[in-house]
Amino acid sequence: MAIDDCKHSFENLAAQVLPAHFQRLEEAIKSPRMAQDFVGYGSTTRALLGKVGRDEDFPGCYVFLDNGAPVYVGISRGMVKRLVQHLNSKSHFTASLVYRMAFHEFTHEMKREQAMQDDKFRWEFFSAQSRLQKTSVAYVEIENDLELYTFEVYASMKLDTANWNTFRTH
Repeated sequence: MAIDDCKHSFENLAAQVLPAHFQRLEEAIKSPRMAQDFVGYGSTTRALLGKVGRDEDFPGCYVFLDNGAPVYVGISRGMVKRLVQHLNSKSHFTASLVYRMAFHEFTHEMKREQAMQDDKFRWEFFSAQSRLQKTSVAYVEIENDLELYTFEVYASMKLDTANWNTFRTH
């Protein structure tokens, strides 16, 4: 029985589909976009979609690169929207990577909501976001949900982004 309309067996995913997606991602990594291209937007706009050569948002996997080195792999059913959130949001809910980066610099015992009210932590949060805005990003479109979700783990492991990627559940 197919999960999420994925037409591939697990064996085929592991042996052929995920490696093929990874090859496309490696190609995208060779000519990434500046993360700055997604800064200054509150949402996905026609202008931003035009900037990335699209008429509408799309599902995909993205990689933030710091001086060319992969640092974080993420996925989204609305990839452009997700990049906008990472790079512009002031919320720990939508800028979770930025929150994790700030927490690394300012470890605390506060709940996330409390931390976002703390002036010192907020400074770290926006400093982390500023650093992320100076990175570049590469991405590939992946339509099928199961392929997309399994590819995130695959790409994270292949690119060794364990510093910022985690797959712990709540």
